[in-house]
Formats: sequence, C-alpha cells, structure tokens
Amino acid sequence: MDALLTALGTQGAATTGTGSTAGSMTTTFITFGLIIVIFYFLIIRPQKKREKETKNMLSTMKKGDKIVTIGGIRGTIVSVKDATVVVKVDDNTRIEFTKGAIAQILDRKSETAAPVKEDKVAKQDEKAEKIEAPAKKKGQKPSVKSEEAVEDAVVVEEQPATEEEKEDKV
Repeated sequence: MDALLTALGTQGAATTGTGSTAGSMTTTFITFGLIIVIFYFLIIRPQKKREKETKNMLSTMKKGDKIVTIGGIRGTIVSVKDATVVVKVDDNTRIEFTKGAIAQILDRKSETAAPVKEDKVAKQDEKAEKIEAPAKKKGQKPSVKSEEAVEDAVVVEEQPATEEEKEDKV
C-alpha cells in the first residue's frame, strides 16, 4: 500500500503544472456528469414512471375490479374509501386493505363487459357461416354426421365468368 502511495506521490510531483491540474479537473467533472446522467436515465426516470402508473392505478380502482395485494391475496373490490379498500376474498370473507397494499388490478369491471359481447357476436357469426354437408350420391352409405354442419369447409366466392373467359374455354 505504501508503495502505491509513493508511486502516486512521485507522479504528482513530476506533473506540477497548472495546465495538467485544470485538465484533470475537467475530466473529473465530465466523468461525474456522465455518471449522473446515466443514473438518471437508468434508475431515477423509470422509478418515477412506475410511481406515476401505480398512483394512476390506485386512483382508478372501483367496485367490481379483481385485484392482487402485495401479499398475494386475490379478491374483488367491494367498496373503495379514501385511504382503504374492502376486498371480498371468499363468499363471507371481506378484508380491508390500505390502497398502497394493492399490487395490481387483474380485471377491470368495465373492460370485461365489452369483450363478452364481442365473443357472443363472433359465435353468432360462426354459426351463420357453417355450411351444410353435401348431398350423398346414390349407392353411398349415409354417414353418421350427415345432419351436422361441416366445420372445416372453406367458403369461396365465385364470380361469373366474363364473355372473354367463356370464349377462351371454347
């Protein structure tokens, strides 16, 4: 350790000029400035963004939302007060938590209603698009599923042939 300090001391004595001292000060300030900028973009800014999102989430909680607490308890919000939330965990079990104990909202009540309607419409469209099985020719055995709709059929839209196409075929 003494050898290191002695070596550093001899280097400092060899460079006794005002120009080198000012140059090393500038380099030091630039280095510290870069470190501060890196810390800001990698640590401080993302943390502030997370805090803002959490604050927004906690302010938009409402009755019927499904949530998870920081302890891992899952439930449905029964009522929201100023600083607390009452969560229904089971049929007869209700627990009151502070708003800060809510880790995330799993399902929002208003968001779950819209996709259910869309699913019903999609199912109705699928039923409308089903195609009946083709009629069997004479002599073939009727299949067991002849009355059921064919689910894997592909609908192809055909357009009538133009006069040029008809002439080409002849």
